[in-house]
Amino acid sequence: MLIKVGNFECTEVWDGVFYKKLSNYPQVSDWEIRNIIEFMEYEKQYGRKCSIECDDNDVLDMINTKMANREVYLKAARPKLLTECTACPYRKGCVTDYVCHTTSADNAIKIFGCGKLLSALNARKVPVEQLMSEKRNAANDPADYFEYIMFAWGNCQAGDRLVMERALGRFPNEEDLSVHFNPGVRFYFKYEELMQHPNAIFDGVLPMKVKDEINLRDWVYKIVIPNELKGKLEKHVPNDLKDRFIYVENDCKDIWDWSEKVYGIIEKSTN
Repeated sequence: MLIKVGNFECTEVWDGVFYKKLSNYPQVSDWEIRNIIEFMEYEKQYGRKCSIECDDNDVLDMINTKMANREVYLKAARPKLLTECTACPYRKGCVTDYVCHTTSADNAIKIFGCGKLLSALNARKVPVEQLMSEKRNAANDPADYFEYIMFAWGNCQAGDRLVMERALGRFPNEEDLSVHFNPGVRFYFKYEELMQHPNAIFDGVLPMKVKDEINLRDWVYKIVIPNELKGKLEKHVPNDLKDRFIYVENDCKDIWDWSEKVYGIIEKSTN
C-alpha cells in the first residue's frame, strides 16, 4: 500500500493508495502521525507493506522522524474536532464524541431481526471474492475490509451518501443530495464505549471499525429513523431497543442539513 501525504480534499483509501490529508499542511499533528502509524500496523497485520510519499521532502523527513517514536504518538489524544475534512458547512470538521453506521431501510429490518450489526461478509454470506468483484467496490478494497463493520464520525454525511449511491447505482449528484435526498437509518455509538469492544480496531482511516458483529443491545446508543420510514420499520423494532429509537422529521434542505439536525439531537439525548 502506498501512503500519500498532502493537502488533498479528504482522507481516504482508494485503489491501493491511502491519501492522508493534513489539517494544517505542511504541519503534521500528533494525531495525524498516530493515524499513519495505525494504518501501517493494520496493513502489516494483513501482510501488506507500506511506503510513504510526499511532495514536500521536509514534511516527509518530519513524518519519518516522528514515527521513530511510535509508542509516544500512539498515545496522542483524540481531538474533539478534526479539521482534515472541512466540507461540512456547519461544524467545519468532524466531531469525535460519537461514531455512526448508516444503512438502508431494508438492511435495517434485517439488522433488527438478528439484533446485530454484521460485517458485509457475515451479512451477505457469499464468497469474499464476489464482494470484491462487485461494482459497489469501486475503491478496489482488499478482502479483509469486508470482515469489518465500518463507522464514520457522528456528524458526517458519508454514510447517507453511500446508501443513496447504492440505491441509485451511481454517484449521487447535487440534486440527489438535496431535493431528492432520502436519509438512511443511523446507528449511533459513543466513541469511548465502542472503543472497548473486543473486536474494535483502528486502521488510521476510519474513526474505528469492528470485526464480524456488534450486538446492539450491548453497545448501541441511539438509532435514528427518518419519519418517512416509521411505518415500514416500526413493527420490526425489537422490544428491548425501543427506548433507543428516535424518529426524526426530514424537513431539511439537503444531506448536510439533515446530518447537522440529527447530530444536534444526538448531542442533546440522554439514556
